[in-house]
Amino acid sequence: MSTETKAKILLAEDDPNLGKLLQEYLDAKGYATVLATNGKEGFDQFRKGTFDLCLLDVMMPVKDGYTLAKEIRTINKDIPVVFLTAKSMKEDTIEGFNAGADDYITKPFSMEELLLRLKAILRRTKGGALNMEQTLFTIGDYKYDYTRQMLEFGNKPQKLTSKEADLLRLLALHKNEVLDRSFALNTIWGDDSYFNSRSMDVYIAKLRKYLKDDPTVEIMNIHGRGFRLIAK
Repeated sequence: MSTETKAKILLAEDDPNLGKLLQEYLDAKGYATVLATNGKEGFDQFRKGTFDLCLLDVMMPVKDGYTLAKEIRTINKDIPVVFLTAKSMKEDTIEGFNAGADDYITKPFSMEELLLRLKAILRRTKGGALNMEQTLFTIGDYKYDYTRQMLEFGNKPQKLTSKEADLLRLLALHKNEVLDRSFALNTIWGDDSYFNSRSMDVYIAKLRKYLKDDPTVEIMNIHGRGFRLIAK
């Protein structure tokens, strides 16, 4: 992302008129805006894409904005989240920040105010998101070269298959964080079917075997969520 005006924004807003208005305004200002009309759709869109900021309405059907923000944080704890709400009570603001908000805008608001807030947040957080171009990693005492599909421990090289390489790269990008199972499946396999899920478990087992020479490195199962690569 060269400037903040190139940012990709996930907008979750159940009011169709306001949602469309915000999307058109942000697009006109140079942002790439993906609109979701409820919390579940918002999470599905987030798992499928790479975003620089999330703009979430609090009161949404199916799944509210607070729940959506918490789920987004399990995948990427660094992505900025801004809440839109018709409420102005202090308790709701506190709940919003507890859910991981970077900012909180109460309706009605001016488009200019919203734009200034978004620009300020993106300037502050730019570069904090995942570097999807990264190809060289340190995993404990291992060196991992994604381009060459080579994992090395001292003078002991291990050539990886394409799927093993893709999966280890995602784990390394999320090192010491939770890698959401569905996100990994959609990113590498294209869908999160049962068959692909079982296949991924086989690859996880292989990666554990490759990483066993450093006792400080571990791929943990996070029940109901995904995996965490523990490493220094």
